[in-house]
Amino acid sequence: MDIKKHDQLDEILALFYFGYKTFTKKPDEILEKYGIQRMHHRIIFFIAKFPGLSVNELLTLLEITKQGLHGPLKKLLEKGFVKSEQCEQDLRVKNLFLTKEGEKLEEELSNVQKEQLNKIFLQLGEEYQTAWVEIMKKLSSNRLGYELWINKD
Repeated sequence: MDIKKHDQLDEILALFYFGYKTFTKKPDEILEKYGIQRMHHRIIFFIAKFPGLSVNELLTLLEITKQGLHGPLKKLLEKGFVKSEQCEQDLRVKNLFLTKEGEKLEEELSNVQKEQLNKIFLQLGEEYQTAWVEIMKKLSSNRLGYELWINKD
């Protein structure tokens, strides 16, 4: 890799970092009001998109261990954002759902980020949105969680 390309990629890495910080700033402020963090946001997001998913499906989406999920999920259950119900077909399986409060929080968090993205895409045009989506697909394509995401319907 030549020096010019190396420097361009450094610029892209810095932009990715600063863009991510901007993208997560407002949601982090909202989460802080509730005494929860970004991991809780990810859990809430995926439960909202897959109502009734099992704990194992959530582990796949997040690509974390049971130990990594236990504390954050327990906190969301205790705070009343998530509820757990036994699966009727398999009593060993717990299905996860957002409560009304969880739905409100997820909507508040997602709307902030959707507005950020929408504003940028409206300014730049649809071709930039298409290019951005393609880049994100390439970055996501080898993730187990992404495979579950694209097959959700």
